[in-house]
Amino acid sequence: MTTGICPGSFDPITLGHLNIIRRASRIFDQVVVCVMVNSTKKTPLFTLEERVELIERVVKRFPNVRVDASDKLLADYAKQFEGAVLVKGLRAVSDYESEAQMALINKKMNPALETVFLTSSEKYTYISSSVVKEMARYGTDLKKFVPREILDDVVAKTRRQQEGAGHGE
Repeated sequence: MTTGICPGSFDPITLGHLNIIRRASRIFDQVVVCVMVNSTKKTPLFTLEERVELIERVVKRFPNVRVDASDKLLADYAKQFEGAVLVKGLRAVSDYESEAQMALINKKMNPALETVFLTSSEKYTYISSSVVKEMARYGTDLKKFVPREILDDVVAKTRRQQEGAGHGE
């Protein structure tokens, strides 16, 4: 059984992420969407547990996709799957530079681990979780950016976070 691992912080999952996951589900027998702890992102909008739950809601339409979370290094996490392949989405050339570097590091740490790159569909090249969070702060309609199953969650969480920040001033 071939397993594709789609890692990321997914804070929140976007339509761009979902596009990569859907395409990976057609390539691999099993796809694991792994919510990773990103030490460079200090204040996530959603907790790790919330992100897992949101993604589970979104990917339940794909029978061969499951969701997991890990605070391990990705190369170590992937060792539990025989012949695992990392699936990384690329939006721009700048993504390739950083992702190629990470693929080489992962390969050095786990020589059996391969990485494949899927280029983003054109209509999603400009979408990132950071952009979604910024637009949500300004009340922008997010229908073209996040899956419908979690749209209300993103709006509500952003509103609660803004209200909480306002009380501290």
